[in-house]
Amino acid sequence: MRPYIICHMMSLLDGRIDCDVTEKIESGDEYYDALKQLDCLSTLMGRVTMQMHYALPDSFVAKDKTPMMGEQYHVAIAAKGYLVAIDTMGKLRWPQNQFDGMPLLVITSEDCPKEYHDTLTEQQISWIATGKTEIDLPRAMEILFKVFNVERLSVTGGGNINGAFLKAGLLDEVSMMWCAGIDGRNGMASVFDGLESDFPPIKLKLMNVERLGETIWAKYKV
Repeated sequence: MRPYIICHMMSLLDGRIDCDVTEKIESGDEYYDALKQLDCLSTLMGRVTMQMHYALPDSFVAKDKTPMMGEQYHVAIAAKGYLVAIDTMGKLRWPQNQFDGMPLLVITSEDCPKEYHDTLTEQQISWIATGKTEIDLPRAMEILFKVFNVERLSVTGGGNINGAFLKAGLLDEVSMMWCAGIDGRNGMASVFDGLESDFPPIKLKLMNVERLGETIWAKYKV
């Protein structure tokens, strides 16, 4: 068993997801109002997105590189919902253990230094370590459900973590918002990134479309 997982994103019409540009085009609360309607008490973001919005600017550097011994997890705070960070090798440093009223929960690989997990424990931050070399996302989602009681989870970027969830077959819905603007710059991240060139296209089923001001919100079943 795992949570019901919805990828919720806002992009320009060309699919780019540079937050600074998006906020210049759509400065209202449409994105967050829509997110509330999805009824997901927990939200997950990738390392780059968490670095931008929540983590400290300098990286964690372990003095002892000894990794975890197998899969482990730690429940620091039991809550109805969590802010979940994907951080494979434990690079993010945290100024506090809660954000936006939600306790932080960090998911790493088993190759992440044990010292990093000890630091999280000292800060009363929950964590999961699963998967060699890279995070075992399906197993991490099982632990989220069984241990942390996360039943519904929104995945809110960036493009590489969205792509990883798509590749792993973990997305139940895609909630996509297009604001009325164009970026068009080369090399900018898109909603789904990082998949191999031979990865097959994923067909979606349109569930609903709404207009929110100049923004279009569409929900799809995967």
